[in-house]
Amino acid sequence: MTDTAVPSAEPQGRATPARWQDYVALLKPRVMSLVVFTGLTGLICAGRPMHPVLAAVAILCIAVGAGASASLNMWYDADIDARMRRTRGRPVPAGRVQGADALALGITLSILSVGTMILAINLLAAALLAFTIFFYAVVYTMWLKRSTAQNIVIGGLAGALPPVIGWAAAAGTAPLNAWLLCAIIFMWTPPHFWALSLYTSEDYAKVGVPMMPVVKGARSTRLQILIYSLLLIPICVAPAFTGLGGALYLAVAGLGGLLFLVLAWRLFRSRAGEAADPRNREGAQGALYDVKAAAKDARNLFAFSILYLFVLFAALLVEHVFGLGSLRP
Repeated sequence: MTDTAVPSAEPQGRATPARWQDYVALLKPRVMSLVVFTGLTGLICAGRPMHPVLAAVAILCIAVGAGASASLNMWYDADIDARMRRTRGRPVPAGRVQGADALALGITLSILSVGTMILAINLLAAALLAFTIFFYAVVYTMWLKRSTAQNIVIGGLAGALPPVIGWAAAAGTAPLNAWLLCAIIFMWTPPHFWALSLYTSEDYAKVGVPMMPVVKGARSTRLQILIYSLLLIPICVAPAFTGLGGALYLAVAGLGGLLFLVLAWRLFRSRAGEAADPRNREGAQGALYDVKAAAKDARNLFAFSILYLFVLFAALLVEHVFGLGSLRP
């Protein structure tokens, strides 16, 4: 493996004037949208009456906290982002935003989001939000990502906590069902992200990030994706039997889970990640889903995993908003 990369003081990209869109990009709005959605689901599933304004404030705090984490991540990872095909166009490595500005934005948004959650909502929700920001920015970004192939497994906790934060914001507590939502996202993260890493592993190898395909190889990664998928689906079905989900949720979790396993099996049987992709060569450009034929099974699982998580939480939202009821008497 190559030497572990160390953050440089400034990105390698040529400095250009920053636009407001560049600062929005620092917040990773696509990732933020999923965080907001899962956080909202937790808040609604708590089943506690909450003033609409306070509910909006709680969700805004979760969104701003996610943006803060992303900005801190982009500040610290600017050195490796500049060398990776998938990330070299981000604002800091491209030179459109200075690293110090991304750092300042991340710290400011962290303080604002947690402080507002304390003052307007409750201490438990604020503490969980603060822990999530710290875990993603410090534990995952600054430590795990560059030191262990289990970075995604352990670091996935940060992305799994928003529904617990939302639940705590509404109810002031975090019961078993809230943590069950967390467990779904936590177990979903490895097969989701490792599928992506199978067709971006050359990028990670080039910058010394010990992603699973780089350390253990493509075949081992595909096997682990299959194992995690087999563990994931029962956890996804479980809310239908704890009073959290109903018939609609069970149908979505079961049928979607079956398709998830089919895609994971096809990926395991494929040769995804075993051959170099010429589009990863220095200077090559390409979209996230633009992969060669051998990697399409990895891309398909990666894409479907996003859809599966979305429809799972959407089914819970629909059931709780419209009072469809659970399967338990």
